[in-house]
Amino acid sequence: MLRVAVVGGGPSGSCAAEVLAKAGIQTWIFERKLDNAKPCGGAIPLCMVEEFDLPESIIDRKVRNMKMISPSNREVDINLENENEYIGMCRREVMDAFLRNRAAELGAQLVNGLVTKIDTGINRHGPYTLTYSDYAAGEATGSTKTLEVDLIVGSDGANSRVAKAMDAGDYNVAIAFQERIKLPAEEMKYYENLAEMYVGTDVSPDFYAWVFPKYDHVAVGTGTMQQNQGLIKGLQEGIRERAKKRLVNGEVIKVEAHPIPEHPRPRRVVGRMALVGDAAGYVTKSSGEGIYFAAKSGRMCAEQIVESSASGSKIPTEADLKKYLKKWDRQYGATYKVLEILQNIFYRNDAAREAFVEMCDDKDVQRLTFDSYLYKRVVTMNPWQQLKLTLLTLGSVLRGNALAPQGYKPVDSAVRDEAEVNAMLAVSTIKGGIKVGAKSRKSEPMLASKG
Repeated sequence: MLRVAVVGGGPSGSCAAEVLAKAGIQTWIFERKLDNAKPCGGAIPLCMVEEFDLPESIIDRKVRNMKMISPSNREVDINLENENEYIGMCRREVMDAFLRNRAAELGAQLVNGLVTKIDTGINRHGPYTLTYSDYAAGEATGSTKTLEVDLIVGSDGANSRVAKAMDAGDYNVAIAFQERIKLPAEEMKYYENLAEMYVGTDVSPDFYAWVFPKYDHVAVGTGTMQQNQGLIKGLQEGIRERAKKRLVNGEVIKVEAHPIPEHPRPRRVVGRMALVGDAAGYVTKSSGEGIYFAAKSGRMCAEQIVESSASGSKIPTEADLKKYLKKWDRQYGATYKVLEILQNIFYRNDAAREAFVEMCDDKDVQRLTFDSYLYKRVVTMNPWQQLKLTLLTLGSVLRGNALAPQGYKPVDSAVRDEAEVNAMLAVSTIKGGIKVGAKSRKSEPMLASKG
């Protein structure tokens, strides 16, 4: 009987373990932090809810309205017109626990443990001996144990130990930083089914910042590429400053930071070890989406293992496992390339960001974007739409140069008049979290030059 270790219990590992367990394959899934709350916007597309049979109980909010906010504070509303469509907002600790526990209920052996060493056998082809600290007893240090398996699925994130063991090669990582902020009732009601995305060099020189609603708070965060990671706390201060009139009197209840991959690793299958999710580098450019692609890669990898092993009756070869990569690249390679191009075009400076937000005001652009995101399908344009989009892009880029601001101002409150919100800010802005003042306002021109 085939023995498989799934190292990492996030969406990619849990979905892989679920498929393997259903097929009757002996499966272990290792996760050190069973209450892990990854700093992540937590947005999932509608197709993921259906495809992965996710219950409504794990979805905090059904967002049907989005605001894109430009560097000059131009606000563009993007609304889903179909009542049955929405973007799901989840807390990762809730969603991850559900997926992990479902895999365990189907027969995967859930180990509250940290893999510390992997003996990969001759030429990295196994059998593989995992040394791990088992924390099942609840002790701080854990007890050292070993396990021998025939195959490993590496789903252990950007700092993957499995990737190191298989010499998968390095990749650059981006940094995500997020604060969970509780808001007064009026402000929280405003975000009930609305998410905001802010662009500008003040909040990120190469990405965007977000305010996403959760069960009883909003997630407020930003991300930036590796070369700018030293700026991350200053960029978080930037989104707090831009959104402060909408986050007035908020209180930070949690601060989170985490690396996320910028591109796939050079090698994702070596011997009988395969990488999925963040460990493989499956986070998209431009949107920064990773949850759906993590879950999907875990499922596709496991389905290939089941097929190639005849449901666990034989051990797959390296060539067998690489079939999963061919299927993955064929299905999603174009998506990753298109989003990388969009990020390079529209996040390079504030003029381009102004153009990007202006384009999002067009209904055809909105529909194409949402169809691609919600259903993970490539939407073809008719010739008129192609011509219109080309002219719209050119016009928006030209206007963007004139609209790009020299400095940045907070957006207006959506629920209070100016006098009221200023009076509240005079008493208290946002309590807790990062130490505001780490980035001087004088540094904004310097940041802008990097855009």
